[in-house]
Amino acid sequence: MQEAFAAALTQWPASGIPVNPRAWLVSVARRKAIDRIRRRSSFLNTQHQLEAEAALASEPAPDAADAETIDDDMLRLIFICCHPSLNRDAQVALTLRAVCALPTEAVARAFLVSEETMAQRLVRAKTKIRTAKIPYQTPEPDRLDARVDGVLAVIYLVFTEGYAPTTGPDATRADLSAEAIRLARLLDRLIPERPAIQGLLALLLLHDARRPARTTLEGDIILLEHQDRGLWDQAGIAEGADLVERALRAPDIPSVYAVQAAIAALHGKAASFAATDWPQIVGLYEVLLKLQPSPVIALNHAAAVSILDGPAKALNLVDALAAREALDGYHLLPAVRADLLRRLGRHDEAREAYRAALALVRQDPERRLLAKRLAELD
Repeated sequence: MQEAFAAALTQWPASGIPVNPRAWLVSVARRKAIDRIRRRSSFLNTQHQLEAEAALASEPAPDAADAETIDDDMLRLIFICCHPSLNRDAQVALTLRAVCALPTEAVARAFLVSEETMAQRLVRAKTKIRTAKIPYQTPEPDRLDARVDGVLAVIYLVFTEGYAPTTGPDATRADLSAEAIRLARLLDRLIPERPAIQGLLALLLLHDARRPARTTLEGDIILLEHQDRGLWDQAGIAEGADLVERALRAPDIPSVYAVQAAIAALHGKAASFAATDWPQIVGLYEVLLKLQPSPVIALNHAAAVSILDGPAKALNLVDALAAREALDGYHLLPAVRADLLRRLGRHDEAREAYRAALALVRQDPERRLLAKRLAELD
């Protein structure tokens, strides 16, 4: 592709920009790739190289039909990478790393595995693409459905990294959040009236609406109960709430995105932290646990239970979750546990839990928040 761009810089000023620049670039890049394969071929690997050459030569170049199907390069690439021949986790992980350019550490956190484990998974996924000769091409319109779930997961996790980055000096990354919302809107237009897509877009809008109140001017985190709700984006909350209602009216079982969005809508509509409908939020988390029994959802459920029924009941849930070892290495588990112990007056145990969370956290604003809570106990 670099050689194709160089050729474009040389030729286009003289001959003019082609009618379809993307097709021109891909066609030139394909020819240059074939030339390179030919130059590298030797007696021992001739058969392998010719197979690769044939595969490249047989791929159709992007044309106007592709552009009409998915008229956005990033969304098209995500659909291409979410190939049904790969399992869902491999689709999503490879797309986050190769297309969305998230670091391996962030992709690993999304799947609650170590960075080394994720690196191995990515290598295996790439190997399968090579050995199975999975084609790099835009799916036909009637085959988009087979890839939608993977695309939704990719967009959701891009937003998650924007909402709470894995590492770094910032508590949020507005660029990633905005890109995820843009992609969700495009997907909603491409496949309209799909409840899962509506639910995801609603979820992103409702969470992003609270972003202006989530940090101080110095970049420190402000927890939900202390946020200035006057800073929340009411237009985003209204749009998200409307999408939630439409998504939940569908006759099918609600998607996990729609249920999460319903929880976010209850937060967004509440006049204050105390006025939040906590019984309904706890109930929705219980529905969510049946739809997707994830340890992270279980931890969020425990946090909601602590507001409704008190920290003692929630601590039992968190300790049971810790015993399953599903969240080992996830800093929010000891962080939530420390907060519950602090509220119960068990300060020595709370200090130990805060220190455990500090040993795991990688984001600077979260580290400062935990250190502040620990200092308050001391």
